Amino acid sequence: MKIVGLDNLIFGVDNVADSARFLADYGLTPVDVTDRGGRFEAIDGTSVEIAHQSDTRLPAAPAPGCRLRKTVMGTADAATIDAIAAELSRDREVKRLPDGSIESVDDSGFVIGFQVTVRRPFSLAGEISNAPGSPIMRPVNSLGIIGPDAPIRPRSLSHLVYFVPDAIKAEAFYVNRLGFRCTDRFAGVGPFLQPGGSLDHHTHFLIGAPPQVQGVEHFTFHFGGPNELLANGYRFTQKGYQAFWGPGRHILGSNWFWYFNSPFACHIEMDADMDLHDATWAPREVALGADNSQTFLFKMREKWAPGPGIHTNGDYA
Repeated sequence: MKIVGLDNLIFGVDNVADSARFLADYGLTPVDVTDRGGRFEAIDGTSVEIAHQSDTRLPAAPAPGCRLRKTVMGTADAATIDAIAAELSRDREVKRLPDGSIESVDDSGFVIGFQVTVRRPFSLAGEISNAPGSPIMRPVNSLGIIGPDAPIRPRSLSHLVYFVPDAIKAEAFYVNRLGFRCTDRFAGVGPFLQPGGSLDHHTHFLIGAPPQVQGVEHFTFHFGGPNELLANGYRFTQKGYQAFWGPGRHILGSNWFWYFNSPFACHIEMDADMDLHDATWAPREVALGADNSQTFLFKMREKWAPGPGIHTNGDYA
């Protein structure tokens, strides 16, 4: 199956105006947004879409309290949509929508959709560091910092994390029915899954959890590098949004991360520099714990500057 990744996440929210402001402050671009909701895009056209939770246009939530109403995945071509429809219609309803996409439900109750991907090709260099000995460095006199007024935009919808009542069953659906493969695994918890048309370490992470907490742990977009992530995260906190975890760097996937609370009954992450893997990669399996969750973790503090009276050990007099 040539599924290339996530195209769109659709949420039902309590407060449309607050949620819209949150997504714009995160860095996404509003598209066709009204007081009823609308779409918020990354550079490549992948997006988050919101509407009030009472909006009758929204599909049903998989469980009470879950704000995610639909996960839309992009495919490389229409033939893949036809193949998915044929596969899923063997044991569940598959709806053909007017826009040519299809909609169904996975084995955990999440509404899923498939469309020919909306991802727009773009060329925008990622961050380059001046590392001694490296054959690739920034041009001379090119600054590495991001100015305080420089725009920072998410580049692409990266991944999401489901809480599922049966991680083994959920994994089997995505692997056996949709052609995903496991790239790494937290033992006894769940797998990181990569679709057949992507090299990203994962687009889905499944966490086994009691049915009463079924829903989403977090979702995230890719940024251009750790500098963008840290600068955007700092700006986000300055606007009053509450950090949950980070900044730091994961071990499985290697991506830099910074998590924040959100109005979507889940966390939202900023990520950068995720590993790419092909079919020759051998999945790892590790125990879930702090030592395997991040290679390092920082805690943000307000800006400061050294001044007179500082001791050699770094303390002020």
